[in-house]
Amino acid sequence: MLPDTMAAASAAPGRFVLARLCTVLPGLALCIAVTILAFAVAWGERRLFGDAWIEALVLAILAGTAIRTAWTPSARWIPGIGFSAKFLLEIAVVLLGASVSAATILSAGPVLLLGIAGVVVLALAAGYGIGRLLGLPVRMALLVACGNAICGNSAIAAVAPVIGADGDDVAASIAFTAVLGVVVVLGLPLVGMGLRLSGVQYGALAGLTVYAVPQVIAAAAPLGAAAVQVGTLVKLVRVLMLGPVCLLLSVLAPRLREESDERAHPGYPPVHHLVPWFILGFLAMVALRSFGLVPQAALVPMEHAATLLTVVSMAALGLGVDVRTVARAGGRVTAAVVLCLLTLGGLSLALIHTIGLA
Repeated sequence: MLPDTMAAASAAPGRFVLARLCTVLPGLALCIAVTILAFAVAWGERRLFGDAWIEALVLAILAGTAIRTAWTPSARWIPGIGFSAKFLLEIAVVLLGASVSAATILSAGPVLLLGIAGVVVLALAAGYGIGRLLGLPVRMALLVACGNAICGNSAIAAVAPVIGADGDDVAASIAFTAVLGVVVVLGLPLVGMGLRLSGVQYGALAGLTVYAVPQVIAAAAPLGAAAVQVGTLVKLVRVLMLGPVCLLLSVLAPRLREESDERAHPGYPPVHHLVPWFILGFLAMVALRSFGLVPQAALVPMEHAATLLTVVSMAALGLGVDVRTVARAGGRVTAAVVLCLLTLGGLSLALIHTIGLA
């Protein structure tokens, strides 16, 4: 009996993995199909024009968004789309760490690091003020400000329990983050080229304004490897501001509560919301690269793998965005989010020119 029991126990993990694979396979296959379409169109551009005017990253987002707008995926597709949009993109970020060394991080210097922290603080204050001036409730204004200034959905998820936000506020904030995140990824390269920013300058702009770490890769890629590396570094510093901000809000939360509010006392976010695992993975890869523990021959394959995973994830990102969400939202919320984003962009450009990034 004992050998049979042990055999059954050992087989259980295999059945779980197989069941999980079957669950995510339809949506994953759809994302891969959109990715193949994006690469095919980019290849066609090169054959016709000599260069890809619209990169596969952007094409994947556009194709996914067009499909999602015309067709709402059923429950069968959702797990695989979510898996591609989140986990595959996080893996890509970890792999990207192999392209960054400690020397790159130290080259940023204390002035840039302090400047990033200053932009986050000013964007938070300005975002909250804009929300309140437009009549948004305290919690909604805070969620919009934190999502805009730090890291989009991750910041919203971390701050929500601290300030006692309800599900409707969280859902509305995340919906806007999803839609505007795509808009920023698509539009920011045009801004960078229009302002004639260098790769380093544009990377800093992307890192300071784009909502999510993986989206920085997509937004920075059209302007080269330097933009991707600087953008990722700047964005990581922004993300690390989430912990101090949550701690500060946990102290201020009782004072922010409206007198008519009878909700339960705010809770505290789990640690993995403050420091996501892929950020730690990215930093670990940076350390391995800095100590020469990543074989030189592995760097190019890892870079290609990160690019491929990112394009698949961008396809999933597009498939998860319904542009009609903005049309259904209230005018005040729309105005607050857009004004917060424009303010963040202005602060970011001011910092880039003030510290003289080349």
